[in-house]
Amino acid sequence: MKADTHPDYHEITVVMTDGTEFTTRSTYGKPGDVMKLDIDPLNHPAWTGGTARVVERGQLSKFNNRFGAFGLGDEGKEE
Repeated sequence: MKADTHPDYHEITVVMTDGTEFTTRSTYGKPGDVMKLDIDPLNHPAWTGGTARVVERGQLSKFNNRFGAFGLGDEGKEE
């Protein structure tokens, strides 16, 4: 394996949207940097179950509304 191919792995502080902080190891920035999150599991609809959930209002329902049972009907079926 080549030497010096991996980035520096160091401790940073992560600040959540509610102001709570935790320390983790990352390749982000320099040692001691602070990462402030704009979106996290505390406020994003994918985790909080908001109205914009991708699963409930997803692409499948949009497809079914647009195309219905296109090509799956009884027309043209041989008996």
